Amino acid sequence: MTQARFWKLSAFALTFTLGVILWGAFVRATGSGAGCGSHWPTCNGDVIPRAPSVATFIEYTHRITSGIAFLLVGLQLVWALRAFPAGHPARGGAAASMVLMITEAAVGAGIVLLEYVAHDASAARALWMAVHLINTFLLVGAMTCTLYFGLGGRRVRLRGQGAAGALVGAALLGVLVVGVTGAIAALGDTLFAAGSLREGIAQDFSPTAHFLLQLRVLHPIAATIVSVYLLFARGAIAARRRSPLVERLSTATAGLVLLQMGAGVVNLLLLAPVWLQLVHLLLADLLWMVLVTLAAAALGEPASAVTSGPRGEAAQREAIATSG
Repeated sequence: MTQARFWKLSAFALTFTLGVILWGAFVRATGSGAGCGSHWPTCNGDVIPRAPSVATFIEYTHRITSGIAFLLVGLQLVWALRAFPAGHPARGGAAASMVLMITEAAVGAGIVLLEYVAHDASAARALWMAVHLINTFLLVGAMTCTLYFGLGGRRVRLRGQGAAGALVGAALLGVLVVGVTGAIAALGDTLFAAGSLREGIAQDFSPTAHFLLQLRVLHPIAATIVSVYLLFARGAIAARRRSPLVERLSTATAGLVLLQMGAGVVNLLLLAPVWLQLVHLLLADLLWMVLVTLAAAALGEPASAVTSGPRGEAAQREAIATSG
């Protein structure tokens, strides 16, 4: 087990986990969450379901792929512990990924066992959806950091970061808020599908509408505010932490924000078809991954300049640019 190959495993585990997340959204969007009944980890009481329905097949596939993702993250942790020395940030990232994968499985099991699936429209389900979304984003963030550190990224330093640290923190928190409102809006779209855009808008503002529909309007408002902030913050961060990597990540953040805004508008106009919900979620995950990497790069410890000559001078220049 070598450090050189560790990043390949981390990249594969992250990519596979993204696929599992998208399939989980497909489970919710198609109302297949009750495909295995209120049984977990078995499916309708069986380890392998017999003559499964379409909903059972969809839900069971999600459970199988989730189990594979769990094993991949476990393998990533074992590899990190063997390939990197004590205190290396890749170890911390792999350990955090494992803990969050365990809590992800626990939240998923809780949703099934408590029957917050299919056509349930309770406030408790909305709360569990919010918790699930936050845990999923934190898991993806931890796995992204593990990959970043495995590729040689420097340890993150939180103290003494000044305005750059505040900009990064607000950006990450803002995206989490948008994610939570998006999860609630998606649940409302699934449970109370509108026949037209006019009908959907009328649902949102009707005083007698279900609370999920009344909350749905929060998502475009939060998304607009946070998107404008991200377009500002990514440039301000790049100006304070000048490096080629930070510049590239800043540009990528802007591009993904604009793509996500466009996808959100189209999603609204087309009344949230399942395929576009998945595209919207994928863009959200990619934006989160780029933003997390931007945060890690901008808040990384300065490079150590311990050698003399051209290489030492280059390291000094990078350290000054990074910490400036």
